[in-house]
This record gives sequence, structure tokens and C-alpha cells, in this order.
Amino acid sequence: MSYLNPAQISSLAASASSAAAYLDTCDSGAQFARLDPAYYQACARLLTTIFSVVDVREAFPDLLSQSPAARNTLECLQMERQIRSSCAGYYPQLAVILQRAAV
Repeated sequence: MSYLNPAQISSLAASASSAAAYLDTCDSGAQFARLDPAYYQACARLLTTIFSVVDVREAFPDLLSQSPAARNTLECLQMERQIRSSCAGYYPQLAVILQRAAV
């Protein structure tokens, strides 16, 4: 496992904050923001990727307290992990189907 230094965490925090801010702005229906579906999707992917490699509660507590998009992303990742671990053990056929669909 690789560990990130403080400068890298700070850089990820800035990227995560920017992505979450755009998502929150669009989700709140702000009229001054122009919705770009491709950019929205890219921000969501970026936030998901960052949250997958960092302990979000430890690294970005302020972001979680301020951003609904950040909280939603973390919650979705936690649900995904729970479903994946439960699926393989309790529903092996479903696990095979989901694995095929993911490829």
C-alpha cells in the first residue's frame, strides 16, 4: 500500500473540493451555473476516485461537513463495498452476473 504525503493530500483535497462544489452547485439548481453533463460526470468520477484511495473522514472532514455531494459520494462507495462483500458470499450467481456487466 502506498501512502500519500501531506502535499499530495492537500492537492487531492483541492481537487475534491472543486469537484464537489461544481456538483453541489448543479444539484442545487443554481441559475448562474451552466450545466455541462460531461464535466458533471467527470467531477463525479474524480470525487469517487479520490474517495476510493483516501480515508475521507480523516483527510477531508470539512468537505464532508459542507458538501452534500461529498457525503453522497462517500455513502454510495460504502454501499457499493457492502453490496460487493455480501453479494459474493450470499448470492454467487448474482456476483457472476454483476462481474460480467462490469467488464
